[in-house]
Amino acid sequence: MSIDDLQDQVDKLLDERDKLEEICDTLPQCEEDDGCETCETYKKIAEIDEKIEELEDKIEELMGEEEDNED
Repeated sequence: MSIDDLQDQVDKLLDERDKLEEICDTLPQCEEDDGCETCETYKKIAEIDEKIEELEDKIEELMGEEEDNED
């Protein structure tokens, strides 16, 4: 998988995350102090964050390999 493909996946996940955050801001339970702990939308956002982090790690890895190949 190329760096561009991985970056496209990250961008799509970021868009999805933004949409979920907009929903999250309007939920009544978000006004409660511990609302995020019981919120399914928040759990989805956390899962997306993990996926984004994994993809960004892969991108860094591939970029490092490309730099090594240039030397």
